[in-house]
Amino acid sequence: MITVDFNKLSLKPGAHVLDIGCGSGRHTAAAYEQPHVSVIGADVSRNDILEARNRLLFHDRLGAHGGGAWMLSAADITRLPFADNRFDLVICSEVLEHIPEDNSAVTEIVRVLKPGGMLVVSVPRYFPERICWLLSNAYHQTPGGHIRIYHRRRLIRLLNAGGVQKRFIHYAHSLHAPYWWLKCLVGHNRGDVVLVNMYQRLLTWDIMKKPRMTRFLDRLLNPVLGKSLVVYCRKLS
Repeated sequence: MITVDFNKLSLKPGAHVLDIGCGSGRHTAAAYEQPHVSVIGADVSRNDILEARNRLLFHDRLGAHGGGAWMLSAADITRLPFADNRFDLVICSEVLEHIPEDNSAVTEIVRVLKPGGMLVVSVPRYFPERICWLLSNAYHQTPGGHIRIYHRRRLIRLLNAGGVQKRFIHYAHSLHAPYWWLKCLVGHNRGDVVLVNMYQRLLTWDIMKKPRMTRFLDRLLNPVLGKSLVVYCRKLS
């Protein structure tokens, strides 16, 4: 599930990209598909890094890349092991809502971004996320889970204070919001609910096949139901 719209970024050949909190590497792999881009995926989880490695190796075997290079790193977002002003693009997707020290995290990701470089941050959108919290205490009390909900203005203030300026925003994954409401309603860790399992298979099919009808519905509903808020920023010189 790709949240960042790379068509909005106009990455130049030779660009350096950091995907911080890369998880299984979905955005790392998507950046690797851009022409002649070098990308680093970084995460604190060894298991996620291994999963991202397998994903990227699979892309290599298929030749599904733009001719650049990739690397993976174990890294804490509040103490990044990279030099100042190194990256042309930093992606931080669905990470900040997990981080107690989100101010320190933003300071670090802006530090490693080149002046004039782009930062893309996505977090769960307030309205769909708030419904999840109301439906299930377990949803947000799981260790390592979401510890806050961002209003759009709060997130933009946080990013502005870190030294970047908002350029534009969009919302993503409207079809996923009702799925999570349903999971929270019946118990978000349950795997025996037929309706939830059917919805999950639908979403998986949609991600893999990208049929026109569901893509159209997703775009149509994103302004209202989009589960993710995606903010594109540029670092001030």
